[in-house]
Amino acid sequence: MPSDRDVPSNLSVPSFLLDNFCHATRPERIAGTPCLIDDATGEKVFMEELRARTQYLASAITVNWNFSMFVVSIPDFSTTLSDFPPCVWATHRLGGIVATLSPSLSVGELEHHLKISRPSLLFVHSECFTIALQAASKLLLPLSKIVVLDGPTSVFMASPLQLCQSFDSLIGQGSLLPPAIEKPFKEGEAKTRIAFLAPSSGTTGVQKAVAISHFNVISIVIQAATFNRIGEDYTRWEDRRFRPGDICCGFLPLYHIYGLVYNLHFMLYAGMTLVLAPKFHFESFLKSIERYRMTHLTIVPPQAVLLCKHPAVQNCSLSSVRYCIVAAAPLSASLTRGLLKALPNVMHLGQGYGMTETCGTVSMFPLSQNVGTLGSGGQLLPGTVAKVVKEDGTLAQVGDVGELYVQGGQVALGYYGDEKATRETFVDGWLRTGDQVFFKENGDIYIVERIKELIKVKGLQVAPAELEGHLLMHRSIADAAVIGVPDEYAGELPMAFVVLQPAAAALVEHDPKNAIKLQSSIYKHVASAKSKHKWLSGGILFTDVIPRNASGKILRRILRDTKTRNIVGSQSSSSTSQDPSVDISPVSAKL
Repeated sequence: MPSDRDVPSNLSVPSFLLDNFCHATRPERIAGTPCLIDDATGEKVFMEELRARTQYLASAITVNWNFSMFVVSIPDFSTTLSDFPPCVWATHRLGGIVATLSPSLSVGELEHHLKISRPSLLFVHSECFTIALQAASKLLLPLSKIVVLDGPTSVFMASPLQLCQSFDSLIGQGSLLPPAIEKPFKEGEAKTRIAFLAPSSGTTGVQKAVAISHFNVISIVIQAATFNRIGEDYTRWEDRRFRPGDICCGFLPLYHIYGLVYNLHFMLYAGMTLVLAPKFHFESFLKSIERYRMTHLTIVPPQAVLLCKHPAVQNCSLSSVRYCIVAAAPLSASLTRGLLKALPNVMHLGQGYGMTETCGTVSMFPLSQNVGTLGSGGQLLPGTVAKVVKEDGTLAQVGDVGELYVQGGQVALGYYGDEKATRETFVDGWLRTGDQVFFKENGDIYIVERIKELIKVKGLQVAPAELEGHLLMHRSIADAAVIGVPDEYAGELPMAFVVLQPAAAALVEHDPKNAIKLQSSIYKHVASAKSKHKWLSGGILFTDVIPRNASGKILRRILRDTKTRNIVGSQSSSSTSQDPSVDISPVSAKL
């Protein structure tokens, strides 16, 4: 789908977003419409304040550190969310790179990321300070290059001679300084200048830092705006998918690509308001939808499950919601139907597909489908080219399954500091996604599974997502994940980790015999609907939680490690594994 709009290649992200860059897809923000609302306090932040705070911070950084080329690491923090955008855009104004980080990283994990990015400056929240200080000290990053986001004017630490600057003090200082001058990009320079180092999903291995250019961010915003006909008078105002003044939830973490680009940059570009919340708590989420009359939900599958199954939904009005997109992991058809019931006035509901390496998006459900095709990841965005390559290296035809390769302005530059991984994934101008997909004639894309996550049973492929979607239809199951476990005869067998609904969990806790009955019920639930090679012959294990990353993707590597460490005596005998009446590994795994 070739794009009919030019994407500027001489702009930085803040010059594109903050400086009123005029583009056919950009609507005019309605006067008096805030950009951000703090969910906890109700405080409103307007575009003028975002511009000013970005300018003040850039001026203060220039005076205090006088960096030339530099990297700033910014963990997404819990109580100062409205300060996150100025930190990002001030860094970009000065030609720097922003490495986004999770605030929940351990010392070792943070050290891993800091070794990749080698930051010149580190912004931290006081809650993360101890861990940040330990990790920074291992890289010899001094206290003078750490900025505390919610601290007093000066925060004395290990030595009174060494102190950290505070964000507020820098803003105050910068307000008295002349504006920092942003050096304009030359034509084409935005394509090579890195804007973000974003953490990869980490579902199958150690996280890498994806190098995302300014052009990537600008391109994906314009691609999504073009796809959704933002700025066009294509139908009645009340029927348009995106309208200036609409209100979107902001519960996705800003360090992750979904929250960073689609929620923050795209929604602000569309003239909408983003309600930022420090942490996701489902019942608080429901109350916020009511309180702010949210029109747009950007969620991940675990939140979709809660909307479909949590009893608190019955006590809340979700009538304001007109649009809901689910991304980051496949959504089953049954959950889509459940969302249609949970959101009575939703006019636009569907899925999107993408990854950090595509700046968040490859496809989403089109305007021609008020409800996206069940099970589909939508259709390619304008300016995106795709091919499907079969296992033997030949091109797939419509309906054939193979690995998805993509090209487009949203495709990242590579993995920062990792040439080997870059060569393996970014091949001859194509991004190898590692996802098995197929297309239908109308252009809908269907994500089968990540290649590394497919289970091979006697040579037959089993997609964990298919079984997980079916398991969620069982009345006793709140969440589920499926992995493959080694089997001498079959090669691998599917094993399910299951989180029970509270009532079912109480029964199991009261009498372990109920666990065996429930495992048998779950086994039959799958065996009665799926082919034999998809039966849960590797076992069914009850657990308290399914480990996921920030975007809701299941961290199967943790499940495999847990199975290896803790699960003994798991049934995998091929002689009995096809009989639904057998005892299915009555062991409870606690993650």
